[in-house]
Amino acid sequence: MASVPFHYVDLRAFCYATEDEKRVEDALRHYLPEEFELERAESKGHHGDRIVVLSARVENADDVRHVLSRLAEAPEVDRLVDELDDRVTENCEFFVHLDKQAAFTGETALGDGITFRAKVEAYPAKREKAVVNAEETLALLADDDEE
Repeated sequence: MASVPFHYVDLRAFCYATEDEKRVEDALRHYLPEEFELERAESKGHHGDRIVVLSARVENADDVRHVLSRLAEAPEVDRLVDELDDRVTENCEFFVHLDKQAAFTGETALGDGITFRAKVEAYPAKREKAVVNAEETLALLADDDEE
């Protein structure tokens, strides 16, 4: 596949005071190419507890393909494709929540802890076209993963 019809992918995870920041970083890095730079921002929770927000924006086509290939490894990828109508917004954004604990152990699974948001290319910029582009891309990457 020469290119992927995605402008970018954003990944974000919160590290709460009860969590080890390095482990949360490792979980997020499961989806990212090697040596990819993470952004780090500190915040406070409702009760004054420390929350670190780790995030990355992936824009290079090869790097986007890497992230999408990781996503296509999920055992639930067929379900994900079936739910694209619900997961792609009118702004052509594709949203998925991924399991932070599974990512830490090197697995890809739907769940909670990591937010995946991707801007799907669509010309004209219509939700229906974005759904088709996302579906075709995930299907191709899932097939590549099975080989």
